[in-house]
Amino acid sequence: MNEAIIKRAEQIIADRPSKELGCCVLAQLDLDGSPTAATISPSKTDGVKHVYFCTGLGSNWVKRINHDNRASLCFNSAAEQYNITLIGVMDVLTDLESKKEMWYPGMGTYFAGPEDPQFVVLRFTTRRYSFMLNEHDVNGSARGEL
Repeated sequence: MNEAIIKRAEQIIADRPSKELGCCVLAQLDLDGSPTAATISPSKTDGVKHVYFCTGLGSNWVKRINHDNRASLCFNSAAEQYNITLIGVMDVLTDLESKKEMWYPGMGTYFAGPEDPQFVVLRFTTRRYSFMLNEHDVNGSARGEL
């Protein structure tokens, strides 16, 4: 049963960007150590193992990652009865290959193109998870399971 819930969680997260279901909540530690949370739209997912976002090099998200890269993501829906919480770490990707892969036309409003040095990709890597799907709870570690 746990494997089926993990697969369903992966599908829910994978469908969000393609269905334009909006945002997830990204929780980080602020520069003074205080918790902070904000909504952010995923650009791409790799199951529940990795979630990618696009932002600017000077964003608060990047500043927080550079200070402490621990983070948590939460995807939820009361209507569909799920809460998917991922706990892990974030990296700032500045290589052109990653930036080209994540680039989409809407980013042109903010950046000159994937080569723009201010355009960066954030990669979240899951280390632990907590899923509640249709009243079934699954908690675990990402080591080898995802």
